[in-house]
Amino acid sequence: MAHLRRATRPGDAGTADLEGLLERVSRGDTAAFEDLYERVAGSVFGIIRRVLRDPAQSEEVAQEVLVEIWRSATRFDRARGTATTWIHTMAHRRAIDRVRAAQASHDREERVAVRDHQPAYDVVAEAVVTRLEQQQVRQCLESLTDLQRESVTLAYYGGYSYSEVAGLLDAPLGTVKTRMRDGLIRLRDCLGVTA
Repeated sequence: MAHLRRATRPGDAGTADLEGLLERVSRGDTAAFEDLYERVAGSVFGIIRRVLRDPAQSEEVAQEVLVEIWRSATRFDRARGTATTWIHTMAHRRAIDRVRAAQASHDREERVAVRDHQPAYDVVAEAVVTRLEQQQVRQCLESLTDLQRESVTLAYYGGYSYSEVAGLLDAPLGTVKTRMRDGLIRLRDCLGVTA
């Protein structure tokens, strides 16, 4: 397919020549089609490549367009435009169709995946368990002394370091560390966590 990548400019072939070739192709002239192919394959590939960006897909679609030119050359009408315009419009439309088909396929697969997705767990049961655990943690925090509760809350929920907690509570660093250690031991026992 590398021969499709040769750059030919639309003006190189000559509009009258292309129209004459298309007329001969419409009558089944394979030599005329070979000549037409050589003259337009590069520009057809270029148009498609700009839309699709993928070289392999671009080559495939360019081949489809060139086969379509062979099959539908009888539909070319000089009164409606030049041969170059007809061919390039066909190439552009086919490239756009490929993009739309790929997007539709992707969307369809995504809808099926979302529709068929079954969570690995019961969402309601998980939410209930989480809520019960949160409630138990709150109750256990209530059983701590004020300094323990404030220290643990600032460190674990606020993200503060030991020294920052000590500064916020205006308490000595050693006292905060001791209260946090004692508080965490009490939380562990209250929550029934084994060491």
